[in-house]
Amino acid sequence: MEEKKSHTKNERSLPDHEEQELWFSALVADDSCAYNVDKAFDRFVSRTQQKRRTVFNIPKIVYGAAAVILLLIASTISYWWGERQLQNQFADILVEAPLGAKTKLILPDSTLVWLNAGSKIVYSQGFGVKDRHLRLNGEAYFEVRKNEKLPFDVMTKELNVKVLGTKFNFRNYDEDEEVTVNLLEGKVQLENYVKKMGINYLFPSEKVTLNKLTGEMVISRAKVKNAKEWTNDGLFFDEMPLADIVKELNRSYGVKIQIVDEQLTHNRFYALFNRKEQTIYNVLDIITATNQVKYKVEGDNILLYAK
Repeated sequence: MEEKKSHTKNERSLPDHEEQELWFSALVADDSCAYNVDKAFDRFVSRTQQKRRTVFNIPKIVYGAAAVILLLIASTISYWWGERQLQNQFADILVEAPLGAKTKLILPDSTLVWLNAGSKIVYSQGFGVKDRHLRLNGEAYFEVRKNEKLPFDVMTKELNVKVLGTKFNFRNYDEDEEVTVNLLEGKVQLENYVKKMGINYLFPSEKVTLNKLTGEMVISRAKVKNAKEWTNDGLFFDEMPLADIVKELNRSYGVKIQIVDEQLTHNRFYALFNRKEQTIYNVLDIITATNQVKYKVEGDNILLYAK
């Protein structure tokens, strides 16, 4: 009777039907076929523990997979954030000269730049370290600090200028008919984007004029020092079309001049003025003295007619 009580007590400790099956299986598997309750129960406990280990290892695998996924997500976010920070660090820098004024600046590589009225340049924050590329819209005078390892590139839509160290004036407003470069010192390389014609070079006291419509490029000798007179408030027009002269006067004096007779647009003029010493009307009086043009003021507008 004591042996039966012991069996009843152990049987109440079984948690469910599955463990009961394992319990009776352990009894049957006894080679001696003796009714040894303690030994059978030990076998049952051993098998039950193995079963439980198998069941409870599954969540660990799930947790591990989840941890890997979270790590990948965190790495992706970290990489994306780093890329954004890097892009912000090397975001382009824009420098502009307002209408009626000019701007002087020193680039990170110690190059001196003057920007004429209504002009702008754009360059990266890595300028002078990674490269020396900049984009120009308008007119600028450059005194480039020499660096043979990093060529200095001034890029526009129609013409690209590459130098190592030199002084030159580059004019290319979007609305102008022509692009001009005047070289004071050194040597520059020219690449024409309008008409593919190979690489050309400019030498001191030379000027290049590029027609934006045809792509024709003409190199000639010139009084190149006058090309930078605008840095001292001068206005130098070297056989410039009247259409471009009008645009320059509008930018420099903040006025509204219009050419009424279209045949005047291609008339060329050679002249040197000073913005501080001469008003817009002084300039117009000199231009009309050529007997090619006359002007009339109507409200805020100045209209040019053929004589």
